[in-house]
Amino acid sequence: MGKATAAVQAQQSGNRLSMRDFNRLAQFVNEYSGIKLPESKHTMLEGRLRRRLRATGISTFDDYCRYVFEEGGLESEFVHLVDTVTTNKTDFFREPKHFEYMKSTVLPALVQEGVSRIRAWSAACSTGAEPYTMAMVLESFFEGRRDGSYSILATDLSTDVLEKAWLGIYPADHVDPVPGPMRQKFVMQAEDPGRKEVRIVPKLRSKIGFARHNLMDKRYDVGDKMHVIFCRNVLIYFDKPTQGKVLSRLSDCLAPGGYLFIGHSESIAGHELPLETVANTVFRRK
Repeated sequence: MGKATAAVQAQQSGNRLSMRDFNRLAQFVNEYSGIKLPESKHTMLEGRLRRRLRATGISTFDDYCRYVFEEGGLESEFVHLVDTVTTNKTDFFREPKHFEYMKSTVLPALVQEGVSRIRAWSAACSTGAEPYTMAMVLESFFEGRRDGSYSILATDLSTDVLEKAWLGIYPADHVDPVPGPMRQKFVMQAEDPGRKEVRIVPKLRSKIGFARHNLMDKRYDVGDKMHVIFCRNVLIYFDKPTQGKVLSRLSDCLAPGGYLFIGHSESIAGHELPLETVANTVFRRK
């Protein structure tokens, strides 16, 4: 270990995030994004923020929080701060029964009702596995048909994950959950096998528009009404009143007869919404 590295580690070992600064950061994150950071997340936040200290050249957490909250640094730092605390777990075909229901029930029903262009939204899309999975299902459904088309909006709070999603490049093993026939059609292998990377084919990437969006916004400016909205495994990070507000705004974005999918561990119980349950954690706009 070099002397410089040892000095940095020694400095960081004595540099801890105080409870006062943790509470200030947690309050900002909650007010801006709705995400709650209980005291049990103290160590997690401290660890992730060390990367921001290195990136900014600021030596201590005290100095970082002083810069952010007292010296006007929030304007330039808030996007990085939100990226730091956002959890971005995602997988292709995660909670696969949702995609089975989408293919077997939702899409045929919408087409039968005369919807010629299906508009779908992946809210909190993370690094893109969800919207690309939706695109695979939609593309497969419409293949060989002349009665419809589709477009997908994919949004997230984190600019970092949106950039990765837009590129559509993943470690090769990340697409293991994709069924074989779909993998052959929609996933390109790297020309250099040593890279062990894959990329989603241009046809699917062209169907998806990526944009930054905050679910805490009072209005969701997403264009025309949606026929399908996936907002899964996000509500669990919000308190009950915030969940209700988000669900209400999502419902407002649905076309009559449109479908909302939430995570299997989530619920709309206790909220007055214009939705009816049609399957496990799947709801339809009345």
